[in-house]
Amino acid sequence: MATGFLEHVNITVSEIDRTAALLEQLMGWHIRWRGPSQMGGETIHVGSARDYIAVYTRGAPVERFAKGMPLNHVGLVVEDLIAAETVVTEAGLVPFNHADYEPGRRFYFFDWDGIEFEVVSYS
Repeated sequence: MATGFLEHVNITVSEIDRTAALLEQLMGWHIRWRGPSQMGGETIHVGSARDYIAVYTRGAPVERFAKGMPLNHVGLVVEDLIAAETVVTEAGLVPFNHADYEPGRRFYFFDWDGIEFEVVSYS
């Protein structure tokens, strides 16, 4: 059987430029595509040649969900966890729940719209 991979995750945010810039800086990614969404609003694909996060806005306020509803968190792998945490704090966001256990070290943060990210390093 062929091995698959996760191509993208699509998230709704209040300010796509702000979220796209954070992902570019945090992950070393680039904007792959930007344009109107079929559902109205606008989408930016931020990622690598293989995978990305689709950052979507419909031009209206984003309704916040309670933690874990419907998404628990988005996991991101970085080489340098300290540099990644610096990017997060310089964006005005607050890292929390630092942990160091097999198979790697990690921390979490909520973005401006309440989306939780886990940042992990296996280095």
